[in-house]
Amino acid sequence: MKIRVVIGALVIGLAVVVGTAHAAFDDYFVDRTMRIDYHHTGDANTEIVSIDRVYEYGTWAGSLENFVDQLNYGAYYHKIYDADSGELIYSRGFDSYFKEYQTSAKGRDGVIKTFHESAIIPSPKAKVIFALEKRQKEGHLEEVFRAEIDPEDVMIIRDEAADASVKVIESLFNGDPHVKADIAIIAEGYTADEEPKFRSDLKRFTKVFFTEDPCKSHREHFNVYGVFKPSQQSGIDEPRHGSFRSSAVSATFNSMGSERYILTEDNKALRDIARHVPYDALYIMINHHRYGGGGIYNFYCTFTADNQWSEYLMVHEFGHSFFGLADEYYTSVVAYEDFYPPGYEPAEPNITAALDVENVKWKHLLTEDIEVPTPWEKADYDTMSLAWQRLRGKLNDRIAKLRREGAPEEEVTAAEEEYNRRDREHALNAHEYLKASKHAGQVGVFEGAGYAIKGLYRPMVDCIMFTKAQKRFCKVCEEAMIKIIEWYSE
Repeated sequence: MKIRVVIGALVIGLAVVVGTAHAAFDDYFVDRTMRIDYHHTGDANTEIVSIDRVYEYGTWAGSLENFVDQLNYGAYYHKIYDADSGELIYSRGFDSYFKEYQTSAKGRDGVIKTFHESAIIPSPKAKVIFALEKRQKEGHLEEVFRAEIDPEDVMIIRDEAADASVKVIESLFNGDPHVKADIAIIAEGYTADEEPKFRSDLKRFTKVFFTEDPCKSHREHFNVYGVFKPSQQSGIDEPRHGSFRSSAVSATFNSMGSERYILTEDNKALRDIARHVPYDALYIMINHHRYGGGGIYNFYCTFTADNQWSEYLMVHEFGHSFFGLADEYYTSVVAYEDFYPPGYEPAEPNITAALDVENVKWKHLLTEDIEVPTPWEKADYDTMSLAWQRLRGKLNDRIAKLRREGAPEEEVTAAEEEYNRRDREHALNAHEYLKASKHAGQVGVFEGAGYAIKGLYRPMVDCIMFTKAQKRFCKVCEEAMIKIIEWYSE
């Protein structure tokens, strides 16, 4: 493929001429989608990027007005420059599986791993420079890769989506994809015989999505599509249980070593299925009864459809993947190490390091006369939550052991039911405890957020990004979410 690499990986600080005028879409793009697939390889300290394939197909799903990303979210940015003028004509911030891997124990130990990623952009009329920029600890972006892409290249794959096994179900349609936030919900772990279940789940979770604000009050700004490709087997991989399945996008529990974390490394399969519809955001809806999910900003999110927390999972994970919200919890075991480096301000809108307590990022929403940082009933909450996390680990270990050893199904079911009962009890206790806080409903700066028991802060005592239950987003999250909905709807 004639894609000329202009500068290699890890070369930073190159001066680029960036136009100050707002580019018009028709000046640089046609109303088609270009997908740039590339490999992202490395460990915690090294990073190499190489182009895989380039595709052109279908209508562009994004806005024709807002195509240079001003939100400043995400660990990386895809940037497209006009090759002749050097003008920035498209950009989008995102996080990635590779970035998470860099913070893991294996990544820090120097284990090299390759991940497949895609940049989805409007199809350019002329030669462009594709650049990948990475956020540094201090918050600024530095370029790690760039390549020239010629839209006339004969090696660009220009076929339309033609997988006869894929079916598209229109769950909600409000109009032109260019002025809507377009969501594709991908079936995972549903066999051909389970297509009716997928359709039923799609209808149910589309309704759930619009149950609470701000999505409820902005329903007309969304299109929702279901995309069904049958899996060979029902369910997905459960490595700790010794169970492996043949599914459409190869999603798996135990991603990054976390028992509940579900991701897929088969980005190409996912994108090939998703291309059957115009999309701004991807859900992977998983046909499984265990609690699990994951969400990576402007990448994709996952959730299991058949557990007691499925509705919460569906909303919470989309908070990550589409709205760029951080996890506010901090007592659960996660696969990351120093995900947010101490002493630096996170990019996400709903957590802060409070390095300048007089000017926290949600200062305009603070409850009048509230103390900053805001004292709360943290010690008692931590005692309760950490005790549950210890018990939770033991219960999950027991279930995994029973599965691996081939225990009778009734014994496994009893262990799972005990876990679910204990989980419900803890969630209810936590909800009631936080509801009784003297600061319930107030916006402050509450320590404990972003997987850090100290040094990071969240805006309100409770939020769907903090504890597990069907509840509202906090006021800071809602404001950030509305901004993104409107950005896609102009």
